[in-house]
Amino acid sequence: MDLVAALAIGAALVAAATAVGLVWRARQGRAVGGSGERVRPASLGVEAGRFGERATLVQFSTEFCSRCPAAARLLGGIADETPGARHVEVDLTHRADLARRFDVTQTPTTLVVDADGIVRTRIGGAPRADVVRARLDEVLGRQHVDIR
Repeated sequence: MDLVAALAIGAALVAAATAVGLVWRARQGRAVGGSGERVRPASLGVEAGRFGERATLVQFSTEFCSRCPAAARLLGGIADETPGARHVEVDLTHRADLARRFDVTQTPTTLVVDADGIVRTRIGGAPRADVVRARLDEVLGRQHVDIR
């Protein structure tokens, strides 16, 4: 193989890897519509009183997730500043049944659940504060103003 062909192949591999990385990064923290499934605290292995009166941010984590502690701090802070909202963290390390049931393929994964326990939004990857607040406002029926 001559030098020009080798350089062309190398450049094509770098371009392909960069494209894949950019697509992956763009999908992180992106919110998609919820499944509409009803979630009960008992089905997650948490106490009934742990869900919020108006909304719950359910975070699926694992012991080895490096982004999960930061996500928990973010979600906990947002829940604390939102009346009627709570944050619940569910460790999937020893609960593969929950990972399958909720189709969790990456951690953290966050579900925004309304007062009736209906999954309204799903956020895959590290959540972004603006996205969480906007989706939580939708669930609570509040106007969301994004100031940047």
